[in-house]
Parts: sequence; C-alpha cells; structure tokens
Amino acid sequence: MRHEFFDDFTGAALDRDAWNVAMPGEPVNDELQAYCDSEETVRVTRPADPDDGCDGALVIQAHHRPGFAGPGGRAFDFISGRIDTRGKMEFTYGVLSARMKLPAGPGLWPAFWALGGAGTWPAAGEIDVMENVGEPDWVSAALHGPGYSGESGLANRMYFDNGEGASGWHVYQARWEPDRISFTVDGRLLYRATRPMVEYHGAWVYDTPKYLILNLAIGGTFPFKTNGIRSPYYGLAARTVHAVRAGTARVLVDWVRVEPL
Repeated sequence: MRHEFFDDFTGAALDRDAWNVAMPGEPVNDELQAYCDSEETVRVTRPADPDDGCDGALVIQAHHRPGFAGPGGRAFDFISGRIDTRGKMEFTYGVLSARMKLPAGPGLWPAFWALGGAGTWPAAGEIDVMENVGEPDWVSAALHGPGYSGESGLANRMYFDNGEGASGWHVYQARWEPDRISFTVDGRLLYRATRPMVEYHGAWVYDTPKYLILNLAIGGTFPFKTNGIRSPYYGLAARTVHAVRAGTARVLVDWVRVEPL
C-alpha cells in the first residue's frame, strides 16, 4: 500500500485508479440522499477557480431528484456524491490535507474524513478532518471509536474570524501520530486529541490503516441537531432545497494530500 498520496484533479476525469465512487446504498444518520456514480454528482472540472489559484477541481454536487429509486425500491428526493480510496490507498499515521470550498445552506453536510478499512464501525476508528452542516461560520473535527461514537464522539468546532467563512477556500488538515491527532484549518489549531484523552472513553483504534473519504450528504441527524428543522425535510431548510435545485449545492476540492510523518 502507498503511504504518500496526492491528487490535484487536473486530469480529464476522476482517477479511478486512486478513487472509488460510491453507488446507492442504505442511508445512515437519517440522511436524505442516495449516492450515485454519475457525472452529475462526481466530476472533475477545469478551470475550476483560476482567480484562487485552482486550475482544476473535484466537484461533488447534490441534485433534487424526487422519486429516485434506491436499494430495495426505496425512494429518495436527492442524489449526491461520495468517493473514497478503500483498497487503493490506505495508510497508518501521516498528515492528511485537502483544500476545499464548501457550499452554504442549512442541511448541506460535506465532510473530509478517514475510516478504518478492517472491522466494523466504530471499532475500526473514524477521523473526521472536517465536517460542516451548512452553518457559514464554523467547521468541526471529531474522532469516533468504541465508547466514544455518535453523540459521545470526541469533537470540537472552530469559528471563523469576521470576513472569513466556510464557503471560502480553506486547507483542512489532520496530523495523525501514534499518540495524538491534531486538527487545523489554514494552520490554525482546531482540536487536539491525545491518546490518554481517547482512552479515558474507550480503546485507541488509531494504529491501523485508514482510507480517505470525501462526500456531500443532505440533511440527517447532525444537521437537525444544529438547525432543528423538520420541514420541508429533516434537517434541511427550504432555501437549501432551492439552492440544490439551482445547482449551487456543490463542494469543490482543489487537491488532497497524504504525507508521511
């Protein structure tokens, strides 16, 4: 397995030797979307944002598709994208980074994270480098493992300074070491979890390989806990549905990198 990884998404299409694209599956966390392997939901575009030094980018975009048929005939009103490196690039320890631009709108749930490739969740371990639920002024980072998953996960938020915001370009990073994991945004410390902090709650499950994930979820438990919205959808505001319909509910990723310690 490779222990160094870089993709700046400047090719003609997504590198399928490096990335898997998720197909529709059973939803988790009461999310509203079905993930699809489609140019609509996952694509590479050039130039993406040349004024910001981005000459190519991954685009993960949500769409309103009422009645979309998922597994077992279940209907979904939204489709979106998720990619990962499982079985293609997995690593133990290192510096995980991505330069990303997030969409705005209550209930949009983009994430950059790493998950254990062996075993079941949460025993395999989860490192959430960046999560956002459409709030314009903060992002969060978290760890999930046995005894500290879901509601009891080890997590923290970082609030942006005035004039900044989650919808601008930022570098999200986690430095994963044998005894601690530190999270930063543009070099600013967001959170640090040490091995003793984790082991107070449960087992340290960060000595085994993890793979990268980038995705855009729609609605669900985490957004609902933040915004309390029940209508028109669980955790998803009406104005966000309009943004999805207008084609502005998309994540841009300039580059992704894994470096050894």
